[in-house]
Amino acid sequence: MLYLTRKIGESIVINDDIELTVVDVRGKSIKLGLTFPPDVSVYRREVYNRIQAEKEQASGGQEVDDPAPKRVAEQG
Repeated sequence: MLYLTRKIGESIVINDDIELTVVDVRGKSIKLGLTFPPDVSVYRREVYNRIQAEKEQASGGQEVDDPAPKRVAEQG
């Protein structure tokens, strides 16, 4: 795992087309802004885990193609 230190307004760039910016820091919480292409999927870890569990349950334990939408806008 890579650890980076960033201040509010500073960013990192991943694969030339994904930018992650620190928007706000309050106590133990940070707000991140992400800019990424429309074909990239971005999920909070707990949502991703739930999608994977549902896919596994629906397939009876066999791997299947990802039927989830490619881009999910969530608050939180």
